[in-house]
Amino acid sequence: MKGARRLRQIYCLLILCLFAPPRSHAQQVFDRMVARVENDIILLSDVRLLSRYQLFVDGKSESDAQILDRLIDQWIVRNEASVARTPKPAQAEIDRGLQRLQQSFDSKNDYEARRKLAGLSEAEVRRLIADQLYLNNYLDSRFRPSVQVNEQAIEAFYQNALLPRAKARGQNPPSLDAAHDYIQEALVQAGINEQADRWLNESRARIHVTKMLGENQS
Repeated sequence: MKGARRLRQIYCLLILCLFAPPRSHAQQVFDRMVARVENDIILLSDVRLLSRYQLFVDGKSESDAQILDRLIDQWIVRNEASVARTPKPAQAEIDRGLQRLQQSFDSKNDYEARRKLAGLSEAEVRRLIADQLYLNNYLDSRFRPSVQVNEQAIEAFYQNALLPRAKARGQNPPSLDAAHDYIQEALVQAGINEQADRWLNESRARIHVTKMLGENQS
């Protein structure tokens, strides 16, 4: 009885092997470690995924070395966000992030075509958006309280940046009052980015990183 059951299992396995579609060389998955950050690792597939996402969103991607540096920075922020118990973004927040991304394309069809061309699934796009939101929310909560923007800075941005940009595009510029809140938030975000960059530079010097990206790369 056991022998018969074993023969049936072997037969089923043979049938699956015979009728399974052949795996092309392009379909073969190659992955390896490209960096160790403290006790964690970054894989080549992580680099490739972010590269495809940049290609999807920006139409071009950075070099593998630049992307690896970004992933190391993300590791630093994610580690600190975890220690601070930063909450994960809610599904509604991810939905809004996905909607903003879709609206940055000419049409829904353009969005879908570019996504498929980059080789990204909808689930991967949502996961990357969720990760971005999580990291950005931590940086915002950490640095926004210390960013100060005065009225002189808002007016200077309006006169030196917004007005020339509108004129160069042949557009009628909004009034200072109408653009006030937009300019204020843009300057706050610039301040957050500036402080985050300084903090990341200091943090990189305190962690142990071993890069292996250039080793046996194919």
